[in-house]
Amino acid sequence: MTQMEREFGWDDEIVNEGGTGFTILPPGDYNFTVAKFERGRFAGSEKMPACNQAKMEIIVHSPEHGDVTLTHNLLLHSKTEGFLSNFFAGVGLKRKGEPLKMNWPATLGRKGRLKIEIRNYTYKGEPRSANEIKTFYAQDEVQQPGTQPTGQQSYQAPQQQQQQQTQYNQPQTQYNPPAQQQNAPFPGQQQTGNWNPGQF
Repeated sequence: MTQMEREFGWDDEIVNEGGTGFTILPPGDYNFTVAKFERGRFAGSEKMPACNQAKMEIIVHSPEHGDVTLTHNLLLHSKTEGFLSNFFAGVGLKRKGEPLKMNWPATLGRKGRLKIEIRNYTYKGEPRSANEIKTFYAQDEVQQPGTQPTGQQSYQAPQQQQQQQTQYNQPQTQYNPPAQQQNAPFPGQQQTGNWNPGQF
């Protein structure tokens, strides 16, 4: 059983050294569920100015390897508008050719289909690998097997949907799925589908 996330006190005892139970999925297409959304800020780089950043937790469902949680960061900037459209189309909230006012809490609990690849990188001289999300498949173009039809939301009762709307201005929103969350290697707590080093 995975221990719930919590804030540490200054004198708390720590045990987990990271890297245990870390699963790298083979490249390919998988079903997914959006588990968590958190507002953040991208500090900026040589290629990308500072901007808002949506930190998403995506549960990837693998029949062979179980559920694996990936972190997928989305930058809110005109340079990355295509990535934003791709995500919202993948959860069935944006239709091709139509504008969309982004509603992040509405993405929680939604299902879809995505493509995963493996990213190899070096951390402190040590070679490492992690999964990253390459693309989301637009639900209004192709309805993948096992995914939810466009316009419907999984695990969402009407009262829950209304509750999410009232939480829209809160700094963090979370959906608690029944799936077990996988740990990731040091230094992060989950696998990341972030921007590649040097990309922005």
